[in-house]
Amino acid sequence: MFAHFFLIGVYSLLLLCASDAFVPQTTTTTTSWRVSFSQTRLYAASPDGDVLKLIIAGAPASGKGTQCEIIKEKYGVVHLSTGDMLRSAVADQTEVGKAAKEYMDSGKLVPDDVIIGVVKDCLESAECKEKGWLLDGFPRTEAQAIALADAGVSADCFIFLNVPDNVLVERVVGRRTDPVTGKIYHMTFSPPEDEEVLARLEQRSDDTEEKVKVRLEQFHANVEAVKGSYDDISVDIDGTQAPTDVAALIDAAISAKVAAA
Repeated sequence: MFAHFFLIGVYSLLLLCASDAFVPQTTTTTTSWRVSFSQTRLYAASPDGDVLKLIIAGAPASGKGTQCEIIKEKYGVVHLSTGDMLRSAVADQTEVGKAAKEYMDSGKLVPDDVIIGVVKDCLESAECKEKGWLLDGFPRTEAQAIALADAGVSADCFIFLNVPDNVLVERVVGRRTDPVTGKIYHMTFSPPEDEEVLARLEQRSDDTEEKVKVRLEQFHANVEAVKGSYDDISVDIDGTQAPTDVAALIDAAISAKVAAA
């Protein structure tokens, strides 16, 4: 599989060099290269039918959403979150979707066996078999990890975004939303420049220090056990760095795990 990824990368680079995809952008201080990303995307399918299978985990505000978008764009894998999978199964009226709907309509938590059924159905879809997949924030508990393994689902790499709690709290508590545009700002890292926008910003009711600490306690109560289920493929990534640096670390980790497979 690793050799296949390498060959795709080399081939894509040759195509780029032969076209106008490399466009130099010169400024007064430096020259950079703009790459047409659509031509360098690596679809994670290999000739023998293997595909890239990833799991990513991280606490609230760890930057997981940003990294999922980057991974999806770079490797072309299918991004799967539990909420999206459940909503899709219910909308498609699959057997597990119907079962999930009964719990959701009654305000109850969907049990693990139903969720595992939903996840397995998604992973067996033609799209996932062709492109590979990225499980976002699932499994959340050791029981779910065991059930997933019992269902025959395995991954190539388990990515954990490691961010200290004090940093996570700061990230969450400082978030504000513009009710007019829906844009999210941060009072420390990315405040709005417009005074009118600043005046109308709102804070989500669960973005308080007290509530985020409760969410973090729940997260930590399960994450170590989940990581333990993937010891051989797990990698910790420093999530305190800039998103591009975090993405580079994830890319290196994926390459290393695929090469070792």
